[in-house]
Amino acid sequence: MIAVIGGGICGLAIGWYLAREGRSVTVFERGRAGQEASWAAAGMLAAHVEAEPGEEQLLPLLLESRALWPEFTRQLEAASGQSVDYRNEGTLVVALDRDDRERLRFTYDYHRAQGLEMSWLDDAAVREKEPHLAPGVLAGVFSGQDHQVDNRKVIRALEAAFTAAGGILREEAEVGEILVEGNAVRGLKLGDGTEVAAQTIVLAAGAWSRNIKGLPDGLRPPVRPVKGQMLSLKMPPGDPLIRHVVWGPEVCLVPRLDGRLIIGATAEEMDFDTQMTGGGVMDLLRRAWETLPGVYDLPLDELWAGLRPTSRDDAPILGPLTGTGDTPGLKGLVMATGHHRNGILLAPVTAKAVSHYILTGEIAEIIRPFSAARFAA
Repeated sequence: MIAVIGGGICGLAIGWYLAREGRSVTVFERGRAGQEASWAAAGMLAAHVEAEPGEEQLLPLLLESRALWPEFTRQLEAASGQSVDYRNEGTLVVALDRDDRERLRFTYDYHRAQGLEMSWLDDAAVREKEPHLAPGVLAGVFSGQDHQVDNRKVIRALEAAFTAAGGILREEAEVGEILVEGNAVRGLKLGDGTEVAAQTIVLAAGAWSRNIKGLPDGLRPPVRPVKGQMLSLKMPPGDPLIRHVVWGPEVCLVPRLDGRLIIGATAEEMDFDTQMTGGGVMDLLRRAWETLPGVYDLPLDELWAGLRPTSRDDAPILGPLTGTGDTPGLKGLVMATGHHRNGILLAPVTAKAVSHYILTGEIAEIIRPFSAARFAA
């Protein structure tokens, strides 16, 4: 049996890929499936605009996964009978003052140097795309290849597709320990003391991955939670303020087909605290208002916070758990954690590469740089 620890988007997608190949798979989720970081996300598939200096090794993985999303969507919608609201209008990044414009120009030049196709827009071209943006917008960058998806609908569709393929989803089933015999896994121990035999275990527990007992200290994934506060407002579905994903200074605005406008997100080192704060909400609304003044009159819809699972280098940890330094590897344990802000974007490539390894024993070249072994030093 294959056990997947964690029922977020990556855990469910891996489980679905394996179940549809006829493998016996059970996903164990400590709460309700997809209700943690995957639910809290904004659903942006922004491999271009979120590419940052120093993350050049990560960029090919982001681009590969984004290229997989259209087919992933088609297959998921067919298997589940549910829409996930994949949208391809593109993403717009705007500058509100001279300093913003200089920073945006630097980032644009960097993206172009990386071979990313993006367009520089003057103020008139920005307003042509989004007329309701702040009157003082000076410039913008448009990425037609950075799309979005409704991540909450993806979660529901994955649940349906996974179980329809024969997978078993066990919610409210916290894994307390990974059981090890010699240098191989042999199963799990749940919080109630129940032991479950498993020959292969996928660790996809997000921000909680490091806390599960049973792993030697040298093999614990260096993953920590980074808090993100978010909120949503209600736009008229037939007359939304914006139609593209819009990035303003320190804020992102994501329109949904049902009229919701997602506004995010803070980045806070607060351990596992998910309380909303007055300062966090104030900053989000102020930045959103500065970029899109019409938000002032929109009804408040929802407030929430999530925990991004973040590794030491902000890149995911993928593949078998080989040895690090003097610590031997652990046969049968496969990593799929530490996706930081890219969990939604990286779900297709994570599911494809991890399931391929489990089915064939072959490690895809695209994930080789993201082994846990890179932290050995």
